Amino acid sequence: MDRRVDNIRAAVAAVVGLLTGLWGWLGWLAVGWIGCMMLDYLTGSLAAAKEGVWSSGRAREGVWHKCGMIVVVLVAAGADMLLALVLEHLPLVELPFRYAGLVCPVVLVWYIVTELGSIVENAVTMGAPVPGWLPKLLAVSRDAVDHAGGVAADAGAGLAVGPGPAEKREV
Repeated sequence: MDRRVDNIRAAVAAVVGLLTGLWGWLGWLAVGWIGCMMLDYLTGSLAAAKEGVWSSGRAREGVWHKCGMIVVVLVAAGADMLLALVLEHLPLVELPFRYAGLVCPVVLVWYIVTELGSIVENAVTMGAPVPGWLPKLLAVSRDAVDHAGGVAADAGAGLAVGPGPAEKREV
């Protein structure tokens, strides 16, 4: 029996390692966000059913809401790809650091924290005791991520445009 458990652990570790190699930490962030969306939809449906207000119309609205979030994440990923291409191929635009993507991870973290807050609200509606500081901590976290994104956007307004350093110029 122990050998079977060890084989299962080894297989899980291999799959996780393979997936991490394929999609990296950003992929796991996306997986976490998708899991949070699913849990939020499930707990929201359960909370509505407990309150006797569940309706297929509201459930469909929830699905449309989640679809809209997916569109925003895709736009953020596209913005990251576009920024990376522009910074790599247009010599007149440069940053003082290597750009590896910022928009999509920040959007994903913001959505994850928002979903976690919604899941906690649903748990309260279902009757679960929740420490009073948890919703506050999640709200502060969401606001901090929102602020960080705003700071990054404001800093982006001052991008260096013009000829780069001599070693970067192509003639």
